Amino acid sequence: MTRVAAIDCGTNSIRLLVADGETQGERVILNDLTRQMRIVRLGQGVDRTGRLAPEAIERTLAAVREYKRMIDNLGATDIRFVSTSAMRDAENRQEFIEPVKNLLGVYPEVVPGTEEAALSFAGAASSVHAYDRGKVLVVDIGGGSTEMVVGTLGKGVDAAYSADMGSVRVTEKFFAGCASDQPIPDGVQAQASEWIDARLDEAEEIVDFSSVRGVVGVAGTITTIAAHVLGLASYQPEKIDGAFLSHADTDASVRFMLEQPLAVKAALGFMPEGRADVIAGGALIWKRVMDRVTLRCENTNHPIAGAHVSEHDILDGIALSMLARR
Repeated sequence: MTRVAAIDCGTNSIRLLVADGETQGERVILNDLTRQMRIVRLGQGVDRTGRLAPEAIERTLAAVREYKRMIDNLGATDIRFVSTSAMRDAENRQEFIEPVKNLLGVYPEVVPGTEEAALSFAGAASSVHAYDRGKVLVVDIGGGSTEMVVGTLGKGVDAAYSADMGSVRVTEKFFAGCASDQPIPDGVQAQASEWIDARLDEAEEIVDFSSVRGVVGVAGTITTIAAHVLGLASYQPEKIDGAFLSHADTDASVRFMLEQPLAVKAALGFMPEGRADVIAGGALIWKRVMDRVTLRCENTNHPIAGAHVSEHDILDGIALSMLARR
Protein backbone atom coordinates (compact mmCIF):
# COMPACT_ATOMS: atom_id res chain seq x y z
CA MET A 1 0.00 0.00 0.00
CA THR A 2 1.03 3.59 -0.68
CA ARG A 3 -0.03 6.49 1.54
CA VAL A 4 -0.80 9.79 -0.20
CA ALA A 5 -2.10 13.21 0.79
CA ALA A 6 -4.29 15.10 -1.68
CA ILE A 7 -5.30 18.74 -1.23
CA ASP A 8 -8.00 20.45 -3.30
CA CYS A 9 -7.86 24.22 -2.92
CA GLY A 10 -10.99 25.76 -4.41
CA THR A 11 -12.71 29.13 -4.43
CA ASN A 12 -14.80 28.48 -1.31
CA SER A 13 -13.16 25.57 0.51
CA ILE A 14 -9.87 23.75 0.94
CA ARG A 15 -10.03 19.99 1.49
CA LEU A 16 -7.63 17.24 2.48
CA LEU A 17 -7.67 13.50 1.85
CA VAL A 18 -5.03 11.21 3.32
CA ALA A 19 -5.51 7.67 2.06
CA ASP A 20 -3.80 4.37 1.45
CA GLY A 21 -3.95 3.08 -2.10
CA GLU A 22 -4.45 -0.63 -2.60
CA THR A 23 -4.53 -2.48 -5.94
CA GLN A 24 -7.37 -4.96 -6.40
CA GLY A 25 -7.16 -6.51 -9.84
CA GLU A 26 -7.27 -3.65 -12.33
CA ARG A 27 -8.73 -1.20 -9.81
CA VAL A 28 -7.04 0.99 -7.24
CA ILE A 29 -9.00 1.29 -4.00
CA LEU A 30 -8.59 4.27 -1.69
CA ASN A 31 -8.80 3.51 2.02
CA ASP A 32 -9.42 6.84 3.73
CA LEU A 33 -7.48 7.78 6.83
CA THR A 34 -8.97 11.26 7.04
CA ARG A 35 -11.10 13.63 4.97
CA GLN A 36 -11.18 17.24 6.05
CA MET A 37 -12.82 20.43 4.77
CA ARG A 38 -12.41 24.03 5.82
CA ILE A 39 -14.44 26.82 4.20
CA VAL A 40 -11.95 29.65 3.80
CA ARG A 41 -13.36 31.62 0.80
CA LEU A 42 -10.00 32.03 -0.93
CA GLY A 43 -11.86 33.45 -3.92
CA GLN A 44 -13.39 36.31 -1.94
CA GLY A 45 -13.81 39.20 -4.39
CA VAL A 46 -11.60 37.64 -7.09
CA ASP A 47 -14.32 37.89 -9.75
CA ARG A 48 -14.46 41.66 -9.17
CA THR A 49 -10.83 42.53 -8.43
CA GLY A 50 -8.81 39.81 -10.16
CA ARG A 51 -6.73 39.46 -6.97
CA LEU A 52 -6.63 37.31 -3.86
CA ALA A 53 -7.51 39.35 -0.76
CA PRO A 54 -4.81 39.34 1.98
CA GLU A 55 -7.29 38.14 4.61
CA ALA A 56 -8.44 35.29 2.32
CA ILE A 57 -4.82 34.22 1.81
CA GLU A 58 -4.23 34.16 5.56
CA ARG A 59 -7.40 32.17 6.27
CA THR A 60 -6.36 29.58 3.72
CA LEU A 61 -2.76 29.40 4.94
CA ALA A 62 -4.07 28.74 8.46
CA ALA A 63 -5.91 25.70 7.08
CA VAL A 64 -2.77 24.57 5.22
CA ARG A 65 -0.78 24.71 8.46
CA GLU A 66 -3.44 22.59 10.15
CA TYR A 67 -3.40 20.09 7.28
CA LYS A 68 0.40 19.87 7.42
CA ARG A 69 0.19 18.70 11.02
CA MET A 70 -2.36 16.03 10.06
CA ILE A 71 -0.26 14.85 7.11
CA ASP A 72 2.83 14.56 9.30
CA ASN A 73 0.94 12.73 12.04
CA LEU A 74 -0.40 10.20 9.55
CA GLY A 75 2.98 9.70 7.91
CA ALA A 76 2.11 10.60 4.32
CA THR A 77 5.17 11.76 2.39
CA ASP A 78 3.67 12.06 -1.11
CA ILE A 79 1.60 15.27 -1.34
CA ARG A 80 -0.21 16.85 -4.30
CA PHE A 81 -1.74 20.30 -3.90
CA VAL A 82 -4.18 21.29 -6.66
CA SER A 83 -5.60 24.81 -6.97
CA THR A 84 -8.53 25.62 -9.22
CA SER A 85 -10.75 28.53 -10.26
CA ALA A 86 -9.79 31.32 -7.85
CA MET A 87 -6.09 30.74 -8.40
CA ARG A 88 -6.53 30.62 -12.18
CA ASP A 89 -8.17 34.05 -12.04
CA ALA A 90 -5.88 35.78 -9.51
CA GLU A 91 -3.01 37.88 -10.86
CA ASN A 92 -1.28 37.84 -7.45
CA ARG A 93 -1.44 34.04 -7.02
CA GLN A 94 2.30 33.92 -6.29
CA GLU A 95 1.61 35.60 -2.93
CA PHE A 96 -0.18 32.39 -1.98
CA ILE A 97 1.91 29.85 -3.88
CA GLU A 98 5.23 30.69 -2.22
CA PRO A 99 4.13 30.31 1.43
CA VAL A 100 2.30 27.08 0.58
CA LYS A 101 5.46 25.72 -1.03
CA ASN A 102 7.43 26.65 2.07
CA LEU A 103 4.90 24.97 4.36
CA LEU A 104 4.40 21.71 2.46
CA GLY A 105 7.59 21.35 0.45
CA VAL A 106 5.60 20.87 -2.79
CA TYR A 107 4.67 23.38 -5.47
CA PRO A 108 0.92 24.14 -5.57
CA GLU A 109 -0.36 23.31 -9.04
CA VAL A 110 -2.80 25.71 -10.69
CA VAL A 111 -4.53 23.27 -13.03
CA PRO A 112 -6.52 24.25 -16.13
CA GLY A 113 -10.25 23.69 -16.07
CA THR A 114 -10.04 20.69 -18.38
CA GLU A 115 -7.69 18.88 -15.99
CA GLU A 116 -9.89 19.82 -13.05
CA ALA A 117 -12.83 18.28 -14.91
CA ALA A 118 -10.92 15.08 -15.70
CA LEU A 119 -9.85 14.70 -12.05
CA SER A 120 -13.46 15.15 -10.93
CA PHE A 121 -14.62 12.48 -13.37
CA ALA A 122 -11.93 10.06 -12.22
CA GLY A 123 -12.93 10.57 -8.60
CA ALA A 124 -16.64 10.08 -9.26
CA ALA A 125 -16.01 7.07 -11.50
CA SER A 126 -14.05 5.37 -8.73
CA SER A 127 -17.20 4.84 -6.69
CA VAL A 128 -20.33 5.23 -8.85
CA HIS A 129 -21.47 1.98 -10.43
CA ALA A 130 -25.05 2.90 -11.29
CA TYR A 131 -24.16 3.41 -14.95
CA ASP A 132 -22.18 0.45 -16.19
CA ARG A 133 -23.29 1.08 -19.76
CA GLY A 134 -23.45 4.23 -21.82
CA LYS A 135 -22.18 7.70 -21.18
CA VAL A 136 -22.50 9.61 -17.94
CA LEU A 137 -22.28 13.34 -17.21
CA VAL A 138 -20.36 14.28 -14.05
CA VAL A 139 -21.17 17.77 -12.75
CA ASP A 140 -18.89 19.41 -10.18
CA ILE A 141 -20.15 22.78 -8.92
CA GLY A 142 -17.42 24.68 -7.13
CA GLY A 143 -17.19 28.20 -5.78
CA GLY A 144 -15.74 29.76 -8.91
CA SER A 145 -16.25 27.22 -11.68
CA THR A 146 -18.45 24.32 -12.71
CA GLU A 147 -16.95 21.29 -14.42
CA MET A 148 -19.09 19.22 -16.80
CA VAL A 149 -17.55 15.99 -18.04
CA VAL A 150 -19.01 13.32 -20.33
CA GLY A 151 -17.39 9.90 -20.32
CA THR A 152 -17.90 6.21 -19.78
CA LEU A 153 -17.20 4.64 -16.41
CA GLY A 154 -14.14 2.44 -16.64
CA LYS A 155 -13.09 3.95 -19.96
CA GLY A 156 -12.51 7.63 -19.29
CA VAL A 157 -13.41 11.10 -20.53
CA ASP A 158 -14.87 11.89 -23.95
CA ALA A 159 -15.31 15.64 -23.50
CA ALA A 160 -14.94 18.14 -20.67
CA TYR A 161 -15.72 21.80 -20.11
CA SER A 162 -14.99 24.12 -17.20
CA ALA A 163 -17.39 27.06 -17.02
CA ASP A 164 -16.50 30.20 -15.07
CA MET A 165 -19.58 29.99 -12.88
CA GLY A 166 -19.80 28.76 -9.32
CA SER A 167 -21.67 29.35 -6.07
CA VAL A 168 -19.44 32.20 -4.91
CA ARG A 169 -19.25 33.81 -8.35
CA VAL A 170 -23.04 33.79 -8.84
CA THR A 171 -23.59 35.08 -5.30
CA GLU A 172 -21.16 37.98 -5.72
CA LYS A 173 -22.47 38.87 -9.20
CA PHE A 174 -26.19 38.71 -8.53
CA PHE A 175 -27.23 38.01 -4.94
CA ALA A 176 -24.85 40.16 -2.87
CA GLY A 177 -27.30 43.08 -2.71
CA CYS A 178 -30.31 40.96 -1.74
CA ALA A 179 -31.73 41.10 1.78
CA SER A 180 -30.57 38.07 3.76
CA ASP A 181 -33.96 37.66 5.48
CA GLN A 182 -35.98 37.62 2.26
CA PRO A 183 -36.27 35.27 -0.75
CA ILE A 184 -34.03 36.02 -3.72
CA PRO A 185 -36.31 38.24 -5.87
CA ASP A 186 -37.71 36.60 -9.01
CA GLY A 187 -36.16 39.27 -11.21
CA VAL A 188 -32.70 38.66 -9.76
CA GLN A 189 -33.14 34.91 -10.17
CA ALA A 190 -34.10 35.50 -13.80
CA GLN A 191 -30.99 37.61 -14.43
CA ALA A 192 -28.75 34.99 -12.82
CA SER A 193 -30.46 32.18 -14.75
CA GLU A 194 -29.94 33.99 -18.05
CA TRP A 195 -26.24 34.40 -17.25
CA ILE A 196 -25.89 30.73 -16.23
CA ASP A 197 -27.70 29.63 -19.39
CA ALA A 198 -25.21 31.59 -21.50
CA ARG A 199 -22.38 29.64 -19.84
CA LEU A 200 -24.24 26.40 -20.60
CA ASP A 201 -24.56 27.46 -24.26
CA GLU A 202 -20.76 27.67 -24.33
CA ALA A 203 -20.44 24.30 -22.61
CA GLU A 204 -22.66 22.63 -25.18
CA GLU A 205 -20.23 23.57 -27.93
CA ILE A 206 -17.87 21.05 -26.32
CA VAL A 207 -19.99 18.65 -24.26
CA ASP A 208 -22.92 16.75 -25.78
CA PHE A 209 -25.59 16.62 -23.06
CA SER A 210 -27.94 14.67 -25.34
CA SER A 211 -25.56 11.68 -25.43
CA VAL A 212 -25.69 10.84 -21.72
CA ARG A 213 -27.68 8.10 -20.02
CA GLY A 214 -27.19 9.39 -16.51
CA VAL A 215 -25.93 12.29 -14.38
CA VAL A 216 -23.68 12.20 -11.31
CA GLY A 217 -23.39 15.30 -9.13
CA VAL A 218 -20.38 15.87 -6.89
CA ALA A 219 -19.00 18.49 -4.46
CA GLY A 220 -20.48 20.65 -1.73
CA THR A 221 -23.45 22.33 -3.39
CA ILE A 222 -24.92 19.08 -4.65
CA THR A 223 -24.15 16.99 -1.57
CA THR A 224 -25.73 19.71 0.60
CA ILE A 225 -28.86 19.63 -1.56
CA ALA A 226 -28.88 15.84 -1.17
CA ALA A 227 -28.70 16.20 2.62
CA HIS A 228 -31.72 18.51 2.48
CA VAL A 229 -33.67 16.14 0.22
CA LEU A 230 -32.91 13.24 2.57
CA GLY A 231 -34.06 15.24 5.59
CA LEU A 232 -30.83 14.70 7.49
CA ALA A 233 -30.37 16.28 10.91
CA SER A 234 -26.59 16.33 10.41
CA TYR A 235 -24.20 15.82 7.53
CA GLN A 236 -23.92 12.05 6.99
CA PRO A 237 -21.74 11.23 3.97
CA GLU A 238 -22.54 7.52 4.14
CA LYS A 239 -26.22 8.33 3.47
CA ILE A 240 -25.53 11.01 0.87
CA ASP A 241 -23.11 8.92 -1.20
CA GLY A 242 -25.09 7.13 -3.91
CA ALA A 243 -28.37 8.95 -3.17
CA PHE A 244 -30.70 9.56 -6.11
CA LEU A 245 -32.31 12.98 -6.57
CA SER A 246 -35.47 13.02 -8.67
CA HIS A 247 -36.35 16.16 -10.60
CA ALA A 248 -39.08 16.93 -8.06
CA ASP A 249 -36.59 16.49 -5.18
CA THR A 250 -34.11 18.84 -6.82
CA ASP A 251 -36.69 21.49 -7.66
CA ALA A 252 -38.12 21.52 -4.12
CA SER A 253 -34.69 21.79 -2.50
CA VAL A 254 -33.51 24.51 -4.89
CA ARG A 255 -36.66 26.54 -4.15
CA PHE A 256 -35.93 26.19 -0.44
CA MET A 257 -32.36 27.45 -0.86
CA LEU A 258 -33.52 30.42 -2.94
CA GLU A 259 -36.49 31.38 -0.77
CA GLN A 260 -35.50 30.78 2.85
CA PRO A 261 -33.73 33.42 4.99
CA LEU A 262 -30.00 33.02 5.51
CA ALA A 263 -30.51 32.36 9.22
CA VAL A 264 -32.79 29.39 8.48
CA LYS A 265 -30.29 27.83 6.09
CA ALA A 266 -27.35 28.45 8.43
CA ALA A 267 -29.20 26.69 11.25
CA LEU A 268 -29.61 23.44 9.30
CA GLY A 269 -27.62 20.69 11.01
CA PHE A 270 -26.01 19.53 7.76
CA MET A 271 -25.02 23.01 6.53
CA PRO A 272 -21.25 23.63 6.90
CA GLU A 273 -20.32 26.98 8.38
CA GLY A 274 -19.56 29.33 5.49
CA ARG A 275 -21.76 27.65 2.87
CA ALA A 276 -25.20 29.00 3.76
CA ASP A 277 -24.62 32.40 2.14
CA VAL A 278 -23.61 30.89 -1.24
CA ILE A 279 -25.79 27.76 -1.41
CA ALA A 280 -28.56 29.60 -3.32
CA GLY A 281 -26.13 30.48 -6.11
CA GLY A 282 -24.88 26.92 -6.37
CA ALA A 283 -28.41 25.51 -6.20
CA LEU A 284 -29.54 27.69 -9.09
CA ILE A 285 -26.62 26.45 -11.20
CA TRP A 286 -27.58 22.83 -10.41
CA LYS A 287 -31.19 23.43 -11.44
CA ARG A 288 -30.24 25.10 -14.72
CA VAL A 289 -27.80 22.28 -15.56
CA MET A 290 -30.37 19.58 -14.77
CA ASP A 291 -33.11 21.40 -16.71
CA ARG A 292 -30.83 21.67 -19.74
CA VAL A 293 -29.65 18.05 -19.64
CA THR A 294 -33.20 16.76 -19.06
CA LEU A 295 -34.49 18.68 -22.09
CA ARG A 296 -31.69 17.44 -24.35
CA CYS A 297 -32.22 13.82 -23.30
CA GLU A 298 -35.99 14.04 -23.78
CA ASN A 299 -35.43 15.41 -27.27
CA THR A 300 -33.32 12.35 -28.15
CA ASN A 301 -35.84 9.88 -26.70
CA HIS A 302 -33.90 8.66 -23.66
CA PRO A 303 -35.29 10.68 -20.75
CA ILE A 304 -33.49 10.68 -17.40
CA ALA A 305 -35.35 10.65 -14.10
CA GLY A 306 -32.83 12.62 -12.04
CA ALA A 307 -29.23 12.38 -10.82
CA HIS A 308 -27.09 10.30 -8.49
CA VAL A 309 -24.88 11.99 -5.91
CA SER A 310 -21.31 10.96 -5.10
CA GLU A 311 -19.14 11.92 -2.15
CA HIS A 312 -16.13 11.08 -4.33
CA ASP A 313 -14.86 13.85 -6.55
CA ILE A 314 -11.73 15.79 -7.53
CA LEU A 315 -10.12 15.02 -4.16
CA ASP A 316 -10.26 11.29 -4.95
CA GLY A 317 -9.11 12.00 -8.50
CA ILE A 318 -6.03 13.81 -7.17
CA ALA A 319 -5.16 10.90 -4.89
CA LEU A 320 -5.68 8.37 -7.69
CA SER A 321 -3.48 10.41 -10.04
CA MET A 322 -0.65 10.19 -7.51
CA LEU A 323 -0.97 6.42 -7.31
CA ALA A 324 -1.18 6.03 -11.09
CA ARG A 325 2.21 7.68 -11.64
CA ARG A 326 4.00 5.31 -9.26
